[in-house]
Amino acid sequence: MIVFLFLATRNGVRTFERQSEVWHEVTHTLAARQVTSISVQGNTLLAGTTDGVFCSDDLGRRWRPASVGMTTAHVRWVGYHPERPGVALVGTEPATIFRTDDDAKTWHECPEVARLRDENRWYLPYSPEAGCVRGFAFHGDRAYAAVEQGGLLRSDDCGQTWRLAKGSSGDPHEPLPEGFVHNDVHSVAVHPSSPDLVVAPTGGGLYRSVDGGGTWTHLYQCYCRAVWVDPDDTGYMVFGPADGVDENGRIEVTFDGGASWHPATDGLNGPWPRHMVERFVRLGDDLLAVLSNGHVITTSLENLTWQRILPEIDDVLAAAVAQVEK
Repeated sequence: MIVFLFLATRNGVRTFERQSEVWHEVTHTLAARQVTSISVQGNTLLAGTTDGVFCSDDLGRRWRPASVGMTTAHVRWVGYHPERPGVALVGTEPATIFRTDDDAKTWHECPEVARLRDENRWYLPYSPEAGCVRGFAFHGDRAYAAVEQGGLLRSDDCGQTWRLAKGSSGDPHEPLPEGFVHNDVHSVAVHPSSPDLVVAPTGGGLYRSVDGGGTWTHLYQCYCRAVWVDPDDTGYMVFGPADGVDENGRIEVTFDGGASWHPATDGLNGPWPRHMVERFVRLGDDLLAVLSNGHVITTSLENLTWQRILPEIDDVLAAAVAQVEK
């Protein structure tokens, strides 16, 4: 089995192969492009950039433009459906969702997302654009989409049509009703055991729903962007809270579904005063974390002792992994 690590960076896609626990760079492609996200399905990769989508059929060695049908070029997140070959979603800035079922040969806009965006006046505090879609989660025909300064979207037909989750008001300008998720949603995770078990890191903390986004429990008051949920244990989560945007970022863990939290910072010099966790990515028995300063750290899930990998790289925005038969 060959293990590949794909890094989306501010200067292209960098591909690494792991040999005897050491990462060796294989290719550096799409240079000079800001690659915001990356997703893999088999030998096929999709890279989201600030100038559309690119597709590779050979594990990142060669790329072709793949934005036919897209009317918004600034991609914030791209995600393959883990169980449906050829099906993927793209989230953009301003907030729109595009879907493909033919491996990015063509994309189709989901127009209800733009209607919700305009009706609810979604926005970004750091950009003139109207919100952005910056995360997806899949479970069979169920899909969820995280909207920064917009809320949480739900689809029950594999991403073809979308609506606001019942426990998401979609209006970032009004007070948050009790039992609703915060409207500044940064990512979303769904547990493999049930399409109704959803966790959402937001600008107001970590939220959990057990009824498909209908009602929410506020697990942790903070600013956060990333959580990893153990697929074998609904109570075990690794979490990246902060006190504010890139302020005192750290890593914590819960074994009881968020009732109690414990530091998980062995090997780290933290909390970090000016950065935080952006994303977690599972790699076999290890967990990777992409930090907001562009660094990548990793730990064994058995001992949660972190170390930095690839210290020569400091501009990583997202990561994906693949295990390929020799």
